[in-house]
Amino acid sequence: MTQSPPPPRIVITGVSRGIGRSLALSAASAGYSVAGIHRGTDPAVSAELTGEIERRGGRALIMVGDAGVTDDVEHLAKTVASEWGGIDLWVNNAARLLVKPFMEMQDADWESILNSNLMGYIRGARAAARYMIPARSGSIINVSSVVAEQPPTDMTGYVTAKGGITGLTRSLAVELGQHDVTVNAVAPGATETPLNTGAWTDEVRDTYRDRIPLRRIGTPEEIADAILAVGSQSSRYITGQIITVDGGLHLNGSVGHQRQ
Repeated sequence: MTQSPPPPRIVITGVSRGIGRSLALSAASAGYSVAGIHRGTDPAVSAELTGEIERRGGRALIMVGDAGVTDDVEHLAKTVASEWGGIDLWVNNAARLLVKPFMEMQDADWESILNSNLMGYIRGARAAARYMIPARSGSIINVSSVVAEQPPTDMTGYVTAKGGITGLTRSLAVELGQHDVTVNAVAPGATETPLNTGAWTDEVRDTYRDRIPLRRIGTPEEIADAILAVGSQSSRYITGQIITVDGGLHLNGSVGHQRQ
């Protein structure tokens, strides 16, 4: 009798809310074993998410930790590999938002935003690759942003980190390709997440809706669907790509030209 293959194993940083949470639940529904890390110290958060993943049929391994701390990321990877035998898909998602004019940013601001939003991805990719290279299999996906191509005002720190993710993704794709490990980025556009709640006014939302060809703001579930598609076996020959998921926002050059 032929045995069924084991469920694929996904690891997500920033798993407790927004895109990370939606990805965890979508992955569980798709048959994945789901592991992740989040900074909140309330044990009820981990317990609630674990229960939701298990109700969807997935195994869960949800840990408290900070993607900005090397030991936490390494511990996550080591625990998953030890308990589940390896890592198939690693998603670097944990990030924070900083809206602050460039001339007001101090060194501490730069160190903080780059540590969480770029170094956190470097730590995650390194931890994942340590297990994927010997296995000659695996996919790393970095959650980037369209702001790397369309920088908003007063977000230079955030944009710089996202631009760095583009370079990291492409260079790792070249370096890890020889080990059959793919590396890609998914770059969301305007998406309703807790990360954006404090920075968006109703006017901001209206502006996005006007500019997005699909005339609506994206959902975390739609970004999660794209991540799972890029990380699936059907995309195994795709690597080094920055895949934009923004409802067409970056395409719209309309400024209201007068008809003639």
